[in-house]
Amino acid sequence: MQNKKALIVVDVQNGFTPGGNLAVAHADQIIPKINQLGNYFEQIILTQDWHPAQHISFADNHVGKQAFDQIELPYGTQVLWPMHCVQGSHDADFHPDLVLPQAQLIIRKGMHVNIDSYSAFMEADRKTTTGLAGYLNARGIDTVYIVGIATDFCVAWTAIDACRLGFKTYVIADATKAIDLNGSLQHAWQDMLAAGVQRIYIKDIVATMTA
Repeated sequence: MQNKKALIVVDVQNGFTPGGNLAVAHADQIIPKINQLGNYFEQIILTQDWHPAQHISFADNHVGKQAFDQIELPYGTQVLWPMHCVQGSHDADFHPDLVLPQAQLIIRKGMHVNIDSYSAFMEADRKTTTGLAGYLNARGIDTVYIVGIATDFCVAWTAIDACRLGFKTYVIADATKAIDLNGSLQHAWQDMLAAGVQRIYIKDIVATMTA
């Protein structure tokens, strides 16, 4: 059964940890927990925000706009972010404390200039896929456990898409950190639970995987 489960580690990058361009408070504190969880999984996938400098989600690329303003794009409402995780930059690198050498796959997202991407499965236009679902299906994986940054954006979108695509989906709550922008964390959990995502904790994994 173990090989039917995968751990998806979302965006544990310098840019989202203290000192980064879009730092999430205390996000570095979950990294040892994620490293610990890695010991319980044979299948591990990492995601990495990997934006071109002219990306449409950057406030700097819109005259008169500031970070966290919102604009309307053909695919819907887009939050504008500080420039972060630019391709090839230190900000985009995985955090040096993340130690998961057994990870088999890195999914890079947000690479298209005119489309943002929160989910590890599908970009924000809801048409452009990353290929992750096909990768998991080809390996017979039917259950995913999701950790990382940020709970209320990339983690939540990844989890909801995983459910929608037919995977049994768990978010390990104490191995995630949230931005919590205008109540976004509460809304994200409401959306995740409504979609069928199950909220669990590290102790649940330890109990299940060592039983």
